[in-house]
Amino acid sequence: MRLIVAEKPSLARAIADALPAKTQRQDGYLECGETCISWCVGHLLEQAPPDAYDARYQQWRLDDLPIVPQQWQLIPRAKARAQLAVIRKLLKRADSVVHAGDPDREGQLLVQQVIERLGWRGPMARLLISDLNRPAVQQALQRLEDNARYQSLFEAAEARSRADWLYGINLSRAWTLTGRQAGYSGVLSVGRVQTPVLGLIVRRDLEIEGFVSRPFYTLWADLGVEHGTLRAWWQPQPPHPLDDQGRLLAREPAEALASRLPTAEGHLSALQSKKKSQSAPLPYSLSALQVDAARRYKLPAKRVLDICQTLYERHQLITYPRSDCRYLPEGHFAAARQTLSTACANDDTLAGWLRGADFSRRSRAWNDKQVGAHHALAPTGRPFDAARLSNDEANVFRLIARNVLAQFYPPLETRDVKAEFSILGERFRAQGQEVLVRGWKPLFTTRDEAPALPALREGETARVQACAVEDRQTRPPEPFSDASLIKAMMNIARYVDDDAVRRTLRDTDGLGTEATRAGILETLITRGYVIRQQGALRATRTGRALIQALPDTATRPERTALWEQRLAEIAEGNADATAFLDTLVGDVHQLLSQADAERMRQALATPGGAEPSRPTRGKSNTARRRTKKRTSSRKSTTKKGDT
Repeated sequence: MRLIVAEKPSLARAIADALPAKTQRQDGYLECGETCISWCVGHLLEQAPPDAYDARYQQWRLDDLPIVPQQWQLIPRAKARAQLAVIRKLLKRADSVVHAGDPDREGQLLVQQVIERLGWRGPMARLLISDLNRPAVQQALQRLEDNARYQSLFEAAEARSRADWLYGINLSRAWTLTGRQAGYSGVLSVGRVQTPVLGLIVRRDLEIEGFVSRPFYTLWADLGVEHGTLRAWWQPQPPHPLDDQGRLLAREPAEALASRLPTAEGHLSALQSKKKSQSAPLPYSLSALQVDAARRYKLPAKRVLDICQTLYERHQLITYPRSDCRYLPEGHFAAARQTLSTACANDDTLAGWLRGADFSRRSRAWNDKQVGAHHALAPTGRPFDAARLSNDEANVFRLIARNVLAQFYPPLETRDVKAEFSILGERFRAQGQEVLVRGWKPLFTTRDEAPALPALREGETARVQACAVEDRQTRPPEPFSDASLIKAMMNIARYVDDDAVRRTLRDTDGLGTEATRAGILETLITRGYVIRQQGALRATRTGRALIQALPDTATRPERTALWEQRLAEIAEGNADATAFLDTLVGDVHQLLSQADAERMRQALATPGGAEPSRPTRGKSNTARRRTKKRTSSRKSTTKKGDT
């Protein structure tokens, strides 16, 4: 008997549907002739809590830290024992085993852990499926690989799991106990990803609060030229008072010039005209989709992830969603016409875009060299019926389909024009853009384009028709939103001060992974460190105090982003997991030495931070029950370690 162990029941059903034998449903597995297909439900096993290693760790004490297991232990998750028993029984009957976890680091870990923990010592094949449609699954079943090829990926995932435990357990206990000494009674959770993300939000909030708005002044002039009119802006130069961005800090020079401008004549002193060709945006990775869906539809990142999982698992409309890749396999190009035609035919919007597609075009999106374990999100070819989906699900699917359809549209071609005028010895500048070929642009926006400049020739006369001085104020940075925070996590190098580290981080995947970023944000909200206020993410007083009480290095992205780089090297077979964990233990020792009750006391006493809205009187009992449940969950999660 061949046993296939899938990551989820939905994947098991898709595999069974792709096999020729009739499927018989059994308790905890499917039987298809000589093949049985069972499944995990996410992680069936988890890292054992500290008291599994020594009973004294049930009580939290600073003197016991750091806790470093010598022999790592796994335990079944709650409600997982029955499914583990099913897989154990099937393994005893199996002649061969196939690992069918999702094609990523965690998928490799959670299935292989179960199979090995339950005693299988024979060879194991690897089945990689990123598309649940029957033809795609049938093709994948014909391309089984040796699971040994993915041992390095497993070791990287295992090292990540152990590292998160070491970091989260020890630092959470240390700062919770320090918080108690300072008068705070709750659990203070510290994680190697969630805490730097919280740090980003706290520092942005403080930057906004500390921002001092300053006035600056602009002067514009409407100019009559040979073929029309345009608006040009004065470019003041020293010795006029300017800030570091060249903005005028005093109104008087602008007023003095404005008083002389009416009916003044000048000429076009410099003209630059440059044609540009811009290819369509690439198909989506998960994070790129989360950014666009948040901007366009105000959807939280976690909601977008959940929608994508539903579109992938239940409706089988899209390919594997937890992807960090924005490219498609070259082999998919030939089938793209049929796939998109079938997927988009029943929707007016998509059908309109489909009619404009030229399937003889081959964009840069089709590139095997850029495709790793996953490829970009794309329609599978199943017909899309908006009536069978929620409004949010339909909107997200249209975004995914749009970005693939856009690969079959011409580039956007524009002419960018910069014109500089000399009037009364001063420089005035105008710029505009003329759209030559709209290409893919209509798929992405319905806004009217800004008007182009009239036809110009260098040296022509320009006469001032109107002018005015405008009073303006510098603005603070915007608070983080779901979209901007996900984008910040993707491009974390921008928030790093050290040049050498920044260069290194440009080559990594950023802070967190495609699969975890949305969950990290929701964890911060659930634990009361961050709240949403009218679409903005704000740190609470507790979240701010935690960041201020921790060592600065624990609140910044450098460490965790470099962790991801080391883990990537382990996954590629270029680094050793044991050495990585040994280095981490040294870091934990150093961080624990900085736990300071007085610093915590001062942080907790510092005013500031957003406050969650209070529940109404009629809902107070429900709210108290939820709070109690959250507190219990925090304690439980802290003991397991977190990210």
